[in-house]
Amino acid sequence: MKNIKSKLPYVTHHIFSEMSALATRYNAINLSQGFPNFEPSQELLDLVGICLNDKSMPLVNQYAPIAGLPFLREKIAEKVHSSYGIEVDWDKEVTITVGATEGISATISAFVWPGEEVILIEPCYDSYKPAVDTVGGKTVIYTMKSPDFKIDWDEFAKLITAKTRMICISTPNNPTGTIMQEEDMLKLSQLVHGTDIIIMSDEVYEHMVFDGKTHESPLKYDALRERTVSVFSFGKTYHITGWKVGYCIAAPELTVEIRKVHQNSVFSVSHPLQKALAKYMDISDDHLKLPEFYQKKRDLFSEAVKGSRFKLLPCAGSYFQLFDYSDISNENDYDFCVRLIQEHGVAAIPVSRLYTDFKDDHLIRLCFAKTDETLLKAAALLKEV
Repeated sequence: MKNIKSKLPYVTHHIFSEMSALATRYNAINLSQGFPNFEPSQELLDLVGICLNDKSMPLVNQYAPIAGLPFLREKIAEKVHSSYGIEVDWDKEVTITVGATEGISATISAFVWPGEEVILIEPCYDSYKPAVDTVGGKTVIYTMKSPDFKIDWDEFAKLITAKTRMICISTPNNPTGTIMQEEDMLKLSQLVHGTDIIIMSDEVYEHMVFDGKTHESPLKYDALRERTVSVFSFGKTYHITGWKVGYCIAAPELTVEIRKVHQNSVFSVSHPLQKALAKYMDISDDHLKLPEFYQKKRDLFSEAVKGSRFKLLPCAGSYFQLFDYSDISNENDYDFCVRLIQEHGVAAIPVSRLYTDFKDDHLIRLCFAKTDETLLKAAALLKEV
């Protein structure tokens, strides 16, 4: 057919898949794509087998309820309350999604109409803009500046218009590792007061906040609670990115609309995996150990690359570390990442690919959700660059 008009003509090679493929081709250490190279809890894995085969749980291998298993949503509401002191109605406010990405997409699809504006804070996860473009929305870009990647809320305010339908935030931020703090939430509250603007809050790295700081969800703030859709990831929390199970929390009137999109796109999420996660949450507090677990990996990696020509930027959260290579090369970051794989055996993500305009600050993103052995091997290679 000749007359096919792409809604996403700029989407070609996916940078994460591309760098992972190059890592495989050149047998490089893959610190590009954001997934652990270690196994999840054996107890959790065992529960999957139990849930698949236990005949006392009828229909566990058939469709799950559209919104997700009640027991799992109850456990989520309990965790959110214990973690942040937030009261959540598990029945009316929690929806299980096919990973956080589907939760993000469903949220944007549910509320953004053609011509309405969505403010993105870049650099950011690369699924936001395609989701907006697919429904005919218009992205408006706020660009954070290296190396601190903080938001100047006075400048940000200039982007808000009568057409602004949504603001997408991410904390901890991928790829920068920065976090939003109480003062940011208060500023955001002031900006959206008296408007119908919805906040899509990507919080998949909620339990990876370091140095004694705490995760600030907009759900904690009365002025933001009723307009926020917060999106979370079991994949990030339990080292199971391949399961593609996430969830979103939103006020009932927002949840109703998100579920309509969810029902008519994916319908429901893997039943036995939901059952296993619910059972695991009932007996485990593993999420409480994540800040210390990943801070140790961050510090191990940072210490191991000392003496290299890379400059490390601050990392307050997530499992990503930004490296400035400007003392090494004037190459653009994409070419540098390709050469890093081919000649030095380490795969990274060029940060410019997480900006709409490919802004290049000579920064690369590396993932430290890896075994200590892998991180030390990668650090040794990076010191030779």
